[in-house]
Amino acid sequence: MSYFAKRIIPCLDVKDGRVVKGVNFIGLRDAGDPVEVAKRYNNEGADEITFLDITASHENRDTIVDIVKDVAKEVFIPLTVGGGIRKLEDIYNLLNVGCDKVSINSSAVVNPDFINEGAKRFGSQCIVVAIDVKKVADGSYHVFVKGGREDTRIDAISWAKEVYDRGAGEILLTSMDTDGAKTGFELEITSKISSIVDIPVIASGGAGTMEHIKEAFECGASAALAASIFHFKEIDIMELKNYLRENNIPVRI
Repeated sequence: MSYFAKRIIPCLDVKDGRVVKGVNFIGLRDAGDPVEVAKRYNNEGADEITFLDITASHENRDTIVDIVKDVAKEVFIPLTVGGGIRKLEDIYNLLNVGCDKVSINSSAVVNPDFINEGAKRFGSQCIVVAIDVKKVADGSYHVFVKGGREDTRIDAISWAKEVYDRGAGEILLTSMDTDGAKTGFELEITSKISSIVDIPVIASGGAGTMEHIKEAFECGASAALAASIFHFKEIDIMELKNYLRENNIPVRI
């Protein structure tokens, strides 16, 4: 994996048709119109965009396909969409309006066979399994679902190995402890999961500086996902890529 270019992925958390950003999955503030934000990242040098309908699973509804369609028309880099994807038809509908990959989380935990079915029907490269983790009292990491509202008590490392074995093409690993805090990625769990699966791991939750993103890559992540530092223009994507290249991290410029 280390020979491949590392990817920078802005994340659009969408609620009620607007891009939002919170801290530790709560305290959301507005960050703009999804189509306009996506267009900006397409032009600024992002490698991919991830679009997460963050309340779809909790509200037990489907992803907002119309907004995804509008975003897909405006971007020419890979687009991953997650939130409320529960059946093969949902994946088909999203791929049909222009997204490249889907991210499944709660539905994969409820029905792990969904990973196998999705990979078999659409190819592993389409299936990203999102894992939201939180460190618990005994020092292990548990998988949380429904936008971080529910502790499944599933061990995150075991689950990562299982989703890899079931055919997932990537893992989107978000630490709830560091999400939005800008204190750096949770490197311990990122490193552990990157070392046990032979698919890309996307580090998510905690980016505040260019150095934080470099650290995630140095501990095994194939991509780094961030939101507020890009939404609020605290870090410029091309400046970040130049910094990474200067520090011997391979990136596309």
